[in-house]
Amino acid sequence: MSSEQAAEYKRHAAELAAEMVEDGMVVGLGTGSTAAFAVAALGRRYREGLRFVGVPTSLATEHQARELGIPLSGFGEHERVDLTIDGADEVQRGTLNLIKGLGGALLREKIVASASDRLVIVADESKLVDGLGEHSLLPVEVTPFGWEATARRLAEVGAHVSPRRSRAGDLFISDGGNLILDCHFEGIDDPAATEQAIGSIVGVVESGLFIGMASEAVIAGPTGVARLHVAAQ
Repeated sequence: MSSEQAAEYKRHAAELAAEMVEDGMVVGLGTGSTAAFAVAALGRRYREGLRFVGVPTSLATEHQARELGIPLSGFGEHERVDLTIDGADEVQRGTLNLIKGLGGALLREKIVASASDRLVIVADESKLVDGLGEHSLLPVEVTPFGWEATARRLAEVGAHVSPRRSRAGDLFISDGGNLILDCHFEGIDDPAATEQAIGSIVGVVESGLFIGMASEAVIAGPTGVARLHVAAQ
């Protein structure tokens, strides 16, 4: 599909998800191109009279929400988030397990998702995969100190590791002040085991594997918009 078609599908999915927000909710605001469509739709709904507060998952989303007049909050004021709307780099059919974080905000995204009663993922159908790692690299956020040693440990668990860099060629710095190592795996057959192996490495802050966190995915494509749920075991 063309980039214009993909953007239109993302917008359709995001606008449907934005309709799930109800008066009085605490809403997690995701990061990335698809989530930005959802934030824009929520900005319109707020101007039309819907009242909610947003918890942004990145500085970029925080800036967008403020520009739209969406009131923002954090975990000092709210213990839980009612609903988070976010994008994903890959969505596994059946399980709705995810790879997220190519936008560089995976730590904050995961903190908000883990505190959410519902995590709704919005994406175009190109993000649907049978197995994680089919198309996407797996971002892993690591501490700057000793990142080379952390990269070697990641290689020991099967990853081909590349440090992410900015457009200027410098090491990419996340909103949390950490680095991101983009990891290629030859397929992730057991996402939970892979997440555990990565998380056990000293120096790893968080990985972009979101296992068992999504409650629903809104996927748009040429035939329309579909709402997917975790398949019964």
